[in-house]
Amino acid sequence: MTIIVHHLENSRSQRVLWLLEELELPYEVVRYERDKKTMLAPPELRRVHPLGKAPVIEDEGRVIAESGAIVEYLVEKGDGRLGPPGNRDACLRYRHFIHYAEGSMMPPLLALLVIGRLGILGKPALKPVQGMLNQHLDWLNAELATRPWFACDIFTAADVMMSFPLEASRQRGGLGESRPHLIDWLERIHARPAYGRALHAGGPYAYA
Repeated sequence: MTIIVHHLENSRSQRVLWLLEELELPYEVVRYERDKKTMLAPPELRRVHPLGKAPVIEDEGRVIAESGAIVEYLVEKGDGRLGPPGNRDACLRYRHFIHYAEGSMMPPLLALLVIGRLGILGKPALKPVQGMLNQHLDWLNAELATRPWFACDIFTAADVMMSFPLEASRQRGGLGESRPHLIDWLERIHARPAYGRALHAGGPYAYA
């Protein structure tokens, strides 16, 4: 059966399309556009899942939400390809970054987005929140100074999970040339053929 991906423009769901392309699993895209004023997902997504968020996939009668859960499900469906490495330390790093991407990296990025929309009212919070994000970026840059990919020496689904927060950091979080290992990593993931195919399937994506 073909996996259905409920895909919201300029969202975390783009990396689900990318992973599906990497795993060469068949899928179909149902696209949704954000509200032009609020930039929120449209109410139609609530018909798929009560939270009305993306990404959501449907497969074999199941509705699965949450990026990390979807990634783990797809890796399993792909016979473990791009999954946890055999080395214990690399496996622990893999699991760390699968959860870290949403649990630790996204909160300061979302806070910066809200602060930016508050205008002058958000100015007092800007410096401390940016400082929090800078700590993450410095640490991640140091991590990639020791190996080419987040879990180990080979590309895994952990890199797919890390793509959205680092792409968003590049656009609005201050990630620049002062952190060369992260910039190099972004350039390498963007050069992957599967990444390009996913962009074609998903439509315009502001963070690529």
